[in-house]
Amino acid sequence: MLVTVPIVVLLPFLLVSIAKESWYPFFFKLARFWAKCILFGMGFVPIIRGKVTYEKGKSYMFVANHTSMTDIMLMLYATKNPFVFVGKMELAKIPLFGFFYKRTCILVDRDNPKSRREVFISAQQKLKQGLSVCIFPEGGVPDEAIMLDEFKDGAFRLAIEHKIPMAPMTFHDNKKRFSYTFFSGSPGSMRVKKHDIIPTGILEIEDKRMLRLQTREIILNELRHPTI
Repeated sequence: MLVTVPIVVLLPFLLVSIAKESWYPFFFKLARFWAKCILFGMGFVPIIRGKVTYEKGKSYMFVANHTSMTDIMLMLYATKNPFVFVGKMELAKIPLFGFFYKRTCILVDRDNPKSRREVFISAQQKLKQGLSVCIFPEGGVPDEAIMLDEFKDGAFRLAIEHKIPMAPMTFHDNKKRFSYTFFSGSPGSMRVKKHDIIPTGILEIEDKRMLRLQTREIILNELRHPTI
């Protein structure tokens, strides 16, 4: 209900907002409103911490740990900078939501190497348009027993090639609030730690492993030793 009702209410505006690529920032504002409806409607209270300011009109590579379907909504809530998700193709099958999802996000079939290459090309195009990109670098939601899975290279390669800074975040409570285990979870706070931006201007493609490990270590340390 919380996913569908706001889409139905906003349907005329959503259809207009996806008519042209240049109108995506307007769609993004509507998506943020949709995300707030879901989060607060489910009884989740986002708490954002971190003395980080994202410059208006600047592209970033937003990354975070991936633990729940609510990660999408929380990432939309956490930043006002218009970004495009790189997400799994399966979500496009969700009625109504999927219609807008596949027209505004970059879809990836993780079992198809060709699809992964096409994702890279699509993300490059979005960055050239001045948008940011959001990737959950674990490549999917890991087993619930894993605190943080290994990161894939894609986000870091893109960031270096386009000289856009990494903007890592840690989501502390999404797994506890709304996991993939049925009959689990509860209303409550959803803490987000925005970490310092990592510049990539002087890095070369050979440095992607170093950047990947550095970013993962920042998020892992926050999960192990919360500062909020």
